[in-house]
Amino acid sequence: MKKRITRWGLGLALILGPFFAGAQDLLIRNATVLTVTRGTLPKGDILILGGIIRKIGENLEAPKGVRIVDAAGKFAVPGLFDSHTHIGLTDINEMGETITPEVSVADALNAEDIRIFYCLTGGVTMVHTMHGSGNPIGGRNVTLKMKWGKTAEEMIVPQALPTVKFAQGENIKQSYFNPPTERYPKSRMGVAAVVRRELLKARSYMEEWNRYRAAAGAGKPGGPLIPPRKDLRLEALADVLRGKLLVRCHTYRADETLEMVQLSRELGFKIACLDHASEAFKIAKDLAAAGIGISVFADSWSYKLETAEGIAYNAAACAKKGVLVSLNSDGGPQMQYMFNEAAKTMKFGGLSGDEALKLITINPAIQLGVDKIAGSLEVGKHGDVAIFDRHPLDSYTRCEMTIIEGDVYFDRDRIVKDRQEKKTADAAKDKVGKES
Repeated sequence: MKKRITRWGLGLALILGPFFAGAQDLLIRNATVLTVTRGTLPKGDILILGGIIRKIGENLEAPKGVRIVDAAGKFAVPGLFDSHTHIGLTDINEMGETITPEVSVADALNAEDIRIFYCLTGGVTMVHTMHGSGNPIGGRNVTLKMKWGKTAEEMIVPQALPTVKFAQGENIKQSYFNPPTERYPKSRMGVAAVVRRELLKARSYMEEWNRYRAAAGAGKPGGPLIPPRKDLRLEALADVLRGKLLVRCHTYRADETLEMVQLSRELGFKIACLDHASEAFKIAKDLAAAGIGISVFADSWSYKLETAEGIAYNAAACAKKGVLVSLNSDGGPQMQYMFNEAAKTMKFGGLSGDEALKLITINPAIQLGVDKIAGSLEVGKHGDVAIFDRHPLDSYTRCEMTIIEGDVYFDRDRIVKDRQEKKTADAAKDKVGKES
C-alpha cells in the first residue's frame, strides 16, 4: 500500500516551503564549491540535469529553461548525511520477541514526520533510519532521502546496502527499565550466546535447503521431494551469513565491541558499521585492521553508565588511526546541525576542515554503500547539494538551500518571503475588519 502524504502533511509541506512539483534542472552559479573528494573551486558552477550532476566548473552556460541559483559569496557542499537515526518511523522497536530480523522499518515509515523537514533546514539530504536497540538481533533498517512531501516509497534509496540492527549492552539487559522486563538474555554473556545460537540455527537451515536443492536437482527416484519449511526469521539470518544483509551493531564498551567482532569472524557475517562505539578509541587499531567503521556522536559521553569512559576525542582519534568514521544524531536535535557536529572534531582531536567534512559526507556514504551516487560533488552523482551562507564548519554558518536531485526542497529566502507576505496579508485583513 502506498503511504501517501495526507491533507495535514500536505498543508505542512506547502506552508514550510519545499518545492516538489516535479523534476527540476538547475544551475548553481558562483559558489565556493567544496567537492570533498576533488578539492575546492573558489568560484564554481554546478549544472544539474535530470537529477544528475552533469558539469562542475567555471562560467558554465545554462541550457534554455534551466533555473539559475546565484550562490555568490556562499558555499556549496554535497548533501549531508545522518548515518544513524530513527526519524520517519511510526515504530522503532519490535519488543515482542528477543530475535526479530524478519521485521523491517520500511513497513513503519511515516512520510509526515516533521523531522524530515527539520533535516532539510540543516542541509541533510540522506539518513539511515534504523530499528531500535532493544533486541540482540533486531529488525532491518532503511536508507532514505529527505524528499519532504513525497510518499515514503519515493524516499527509499534502493542503491543503499541492506542492513539489520544488532545490539549489545544495557538496552538488551534492560537494567534501566523500571521494572525491568523478564526475558532472556539478562546479561552480556547471554547476549553473545543468543546471537551465536540463532546464527547457528540459520546455518543449519541453509544446509537443509542446500541438501534439498541438491537432491531435487539430481532427480532422485520416488516422486517429488517435499521442500523444508520456509521460516522468515531464519531466511533473514541466512542472508546475514550469506553476506546479503550487513550488520549495524549498537555497542558502547570496548570489550563488548571486540566480542562482536570476534563473533563475526567465528560465524562469518559482515559488520557494516559499529554504532555509538564510545570506547572505540581504545581498540582503534583492531577496528582498522578488521576494516570495520564506526558511526558516533561528536562529543556526547557519560549520559549513562556504559558511556562513562567515552571521550570527546573518540571520532578524531579513530579517524587518525585509519578507521572509517561518520557522525550521527541518533534522531536527536543534532540532525539539524550535523555541520556543527563535524566542526567539533576540529576542536576535539585536531582534524582538518576537509577531514571533518568527510565525517558527514563521503564517509557515511561509503558505509551505506551509496558513495557512487552521493557523498561528494562529482559529475555523474545525484544532484544533492546544500548551500550555506558561510563555510559549513563556521560556528555562525546557516543552511540557505537544500537540493535533492535538482529539486529545491528547502529555500530559506522563500520561506522568509512567504511569511512576510502572509503577515502583510493578515494585517490588511485585520485593518479591513476593524474599518467595517
